[in-house]
Amino acid sequence: QVQLVESGGGLVQAGGSLRLSCAASGGTISRYTMGWFRQAPGKERKFVGNINWSGGNTVYTDSVKGRFTISRDNAENTVFLQMNSVKPEDTAVYYCAAGYSGGPWDHWGQGTQVTVSS
Repeated sequence: QVQLVESGGGLVQAGGSLRLSCAASGGTISRYTMGWFRQAPGKERKFVGNINWSGGNTVYTDSVKGRFTISRDNAENTVFLQMNSVKPEDTAVYYCAAGYSGGPWDHWGQGTQVTVSS
């Protein structure tokens, strides 16, 4: 059973940068598509972006395009979310997830809080 643990969240000023990590244990993520989601207070969880198993293809929601970058290191069983030029509206709990392409998200982390101050 793959377990995912996010880290790297915290408080950052608007315009700054933050790098989130998602470390997997209990199994390899090398064959999974890995996704990032976020949930702002009082709102539903939303898709941020994902990266395919090889790292050769990424998809982002429009609001983060050009600012956020997802990457992965399969040898380290870790996925990253580089957040640049952050905005107050990026404030949320960020979750990583793992799933096979075209299928449901089978595994979720517990989330890490990101707070962007204006």
